[in-house]
Amino acid sequence: MRRAFTWALIALATPALAAPPAGFEQRVEQLRTAYGAPGVSIAIVEDGKPTLAQGWGVREIGKPAAVGPDTIFSTGSTGKAFTVAALAILVDQGKLKWDDRVIDHMPDFRMWDPWVTREMTVRDLLVHRSGLGLGAGDLLFVPNSDLTRKETVRRLRFIKPATSFRSAYAYDNILYMVAGELVEAVSGEPWEKFMHHRVFAPLGMTRSTESNAEFQATADRAHPHGRFDGPIVGIGRQQPYGAEATLAGNAAPAGGLAISANDMTRWLLTQLAHGQIPESGARLFSAEQSKQMWTPVTLQPIDQRPPEFALTQPSYDAYALGWDVQDYRGAKIIAHGGAVFGSLTTVVLIPAKNVGFSIAVNSEEGQIVRGLMFELLDHYLGFAPGQWPEKYHAYKQARLAGAAKLVGAQQAKPARVGPSLPLDRYVGDYADPWYGAIKVRRAGQSLAIQFPHSTGMDSVLTHHQFDTFRTRPALRWIEPAYVTFSIDADGKVDRVRMKAVSPLADFSFDYQDLDFTPVAAASQGAK
Repeated sequence: MRRAFTWALIALATPALAAPPAGFEQRVEQLRTAYGAPGVSIAIVEDGKPTLAQGWGVREIGKPAAVGPDTIFSTGSTGKAFTVAALAILVDQGKLKWDDRVIDHMPDFRMWDPWVTREMTVRDLLVHRSGLGLGAGDLLFVPNSDLTRKETVRRLRFIKPATSFRSAYAYDNILYMVAGELVEAVSGEPWEKFMHHRVFAPLGMTRSTESNAEFQATADRAHPHGRFDGPIVGIGRQQPYGAEATLAGNAAPAGGLAISANDMTRWLLTQLAHGQIPESGARLFSAEQSKQMWTPVTLQPIDQRPPEFALTQPSYDAYALGWDVQDYRGAKIIAHGGAVFGSLTTVVLIPAKNVGFSIAVNSEEGQIVRGLMFELLDHYLGFAPGQWPEKYHAYKQARLAGAAKLVGAQQAKPARVGPSLPLDRYVGDYADPWYGAIKVRRAGQSLAIQFPHSTGMDSVLTHHQFDTFRTRPALRWIEPAYVTFSIDADGKVDRVRMKAVSPLADFSFDYQDLDFTPVAAASQGAK
């Protein structure tokens, strides 16, 4: 599951400008049309009340059903804050503490390092400082998977760390799956039921869904779209994804929610009210847990942004419990972005202004989401519009063009050498300790690779150069990969490695972390 742009929000001492910018509805429609996004959904709350909950465009390209305020959109990693809220409820009940050791509640929990296993706390699960690499283990649910959440969490013990424990920031999804299992271990209810009955129901979020089955069963849902018939994923005509693009159920606690604009106003108001439910004296979680959620824990590195985005450069950036905490033009922002195949979302809070908003699209036009995010921030902070959507669009198009050119050059001039062995000598079953098995088979005059746990990854292998082949997945939106076979001194395959073809491939396609060996040599680990 992808984490697109998690930019934080801000706050000044002066009151926020009332209501969305003049002409905002027309501005959204102009951008949607110009950049080809099928649908957009936006929610805004100010000073304890909703001021906008609206949809633009259509739920699915080529069909007339319009996006409305009750149309649910996949919200990706913005759902991490909901999993944190579930844990906060359990903390308020005295069943859990943020600094409890995970293993004390889940005795079978294991990391690669036994010391880390013993010391990992609930807080550690949520703040991306575990030592795992960026997106480690994401291929256990990307692009989809038949693995259960319990089995996915079990395989965590086979993933080697990239850094030492608590020494560096690296975004992950798999530990939020552990957090989902922790909710069940402590409450006795599966994460999905807990989310439905203990979070959505009290908040009055009656349209939102927490499972793929419920999402697919909802008629008023935004279908995901993308561009994947060009030279690389991200270029081409806008088209719907298939049903296979929905987030695997094992990853739901990391980003499997779908939420409408009307329902999102309830969440925004509750966050800004530090846990108090709108129009109610009741609380979802206490003010103390709200403070814990927004307290920075892990510092994030800050990359230098291009000159045209200099004003967006933060002076600090940290991760709290399911939220980014950052500054923008001198104001503190609490925010998180989310991305699953064909859908992008951002959720933003400006606590000192008592303003919050969300922006969602049912496509991958991030320039709309990021651009409108900064336009709204500028509006509520009293700054002049910065033409952010136009700047992000130009930046995105330049990056896509550069990546397509690079991939084209690689394909045009491979070394005309290899393969080293007859094709039958590459055939076999191979296994990676955490990912499990793949199968390489003959397919006529070629080879084919099979991924038993994921739909759509299977592909004929076309020879690239030397002992490297290239996948061309049946589902065009799946990032193609180079597959390289290493040959030992006896002329036998002793290792298979992979890497994404596109330099812009989403980090969740973490092919580079895979290390396959013949199954006889890989008897330990996942199957």
